Amino acid sequence: MIIEFIKLIFCSIAIVLTSKYLLANNLRKLSNNIKLTPKMIGNISGIATSIPEFLTSIVSGLNGLIQTSITNILSSNIINTILFSMSIFINKNQKYLKNKVIIIELILVFITILIPIIIIKLNISIYYVFIFIVSYILFKVIDNFTHKVFRERRNDDKEFKKDIVDKGEIQNKTYMKNNFKYILFIILSGILLFFIGNIFSGALNNLARVFNVSERLIGGILGVITSMPEFITFFEAQKAYKNKEQGVIEASNNLLSSNMINLFIIQSIGILFLVK
Repeated sequence: MIIEFIKLIFCSIAIVLTSKYLLANNLRKLSNNIKLTPKMIGNISGIATSIPEFLTSIVSGLNGLIQTSITNILSSNIINTILFSMSIFINKNQKYLKNKVIIIELILVFITILIPIIIIKLNISIYYVFIFIVSYILFKVIDNFTHKVFRERRNDDKEFKKDIVDKGEIQNKTYMKNNFKYILFIILSGILLFFIGNIFSGALNNLARVFNVSERLIGGILGVITSMPEFITFFEAQKAYKNKEQGVIEASNNLLSSNMINLFIIQSIGILFLVK
């Protein structure tokens, strides 16, 4: 069992280092190169940082640990939100929470926490998959509409759009080579998080069986560890812009995107594995 504990410690450290130095660092460089908006960067970060939740939910579903899967998603979404709040207060960016886009996104985030609290008390059904997919589309429509109404007409968004056409015409080999390198490292970080998460989840399940730990406690522990990539990208976002509001917008999009994927996509896949 000592080996299993060592695996947990090693994987926890590896998740943090991979998230910070491979994922967040290269995603930031690529985003700066191709002039992505804060919303786009946040969405991409949300997808990338949900890889650990994806893996642990699949593993739990395959082993019939549906309560572990649900609790993992619930705890991840709650912890993501707490870590987002911590990053805001540590960086002293509370005043930007008055932004209408961020307010609406945080309301949607709250709903992604409320839903698993409700379903954890209900019997899991295949019909939830259909409801989750429809909900995901609805949330995306609301979020995109919110940004269109409150953000795209503002002058401070122009700095993220004015060079896109020119950049598309650049044929500089160094520029293209760098972009390819950043993309390669981002993909590599996703693969590493996948395999590290697999080792972590397996070690935790082994320890849980030996010590007779409940499925929900396993899910809660998994939620803490799998939220570390989001925590790192929240901080990186708020340090990346001269206009701090843009950093908060990226972080809030990261939070919403991650929570939506956790609940509506990853949870749906976990249910499909369970009821197949």
